[in-house]
Amino acid sequence: MPIKIYIDQGHNPSGFNTGAEGNGFFEQDITFEIGRRLYNLLRGNPEFTPRLSRPTADTILGTSNSTSLTARVNEANSWRADIFLSLHNNAAENPNATGNEALVYGPGSTVARALGEEILEQLTLTTGLRNRGIVYRPGLYVLKETTMPAVLVEMGFISNPYDAELLAYSPDLFATGIYRGILAYYDLL
Repeated sequence: MPIKIYIDQGHNPSGFNTGAEGNGFFEQDITFEIGRRLYNLLRGNPEFTPRLSRPTADTILGTSNSTSLTARVNEANSWRADIFLSLHNNAAENPNATGNEALVYGPGSTVARALGEEILEQLTLTTGLRNRGIVYRPGLYVLKETTMPAVLVEMGFISNPYDAELLAYSPDLFATGIYRGILAYYDLL
């Protein structure tokens, strides 16, 4: 039975629940593209069955911030995904902040933590960006309400000029890093 991976491309393309902006780029566009490329990598491997929260660039989930998050979680839960991955870009006031990090529910989230560590290790290898480590975020809805292990991956800083250009112009590096992290977690690398 293939491993079901739910890929949540963070944020909506317009209206409510849009993402961060930086250096002329929009988080929701970057996460859409990286998610689509990750989906294609997973779909090409018979070990996995992937699903996207935003199958098209103009897909809008929910009618408010809260219902947007609920729609993502409910779809993953009802599909009975084995893993929930939420893709995001970080942002900071300091334009020098850089690197990737993975957010998980808490210390008891051993599967999510192990998966997040593998993803970060592979993202460091493919992107060259610093591994900022695992961060516990028990208050995040998509980590708290999913019934499967969930990892929110903060890919680079859209507020950092170098990170932002790497995200926008080399999305394959991020998709490949996450894909290789999933493979490593399942001992398929």
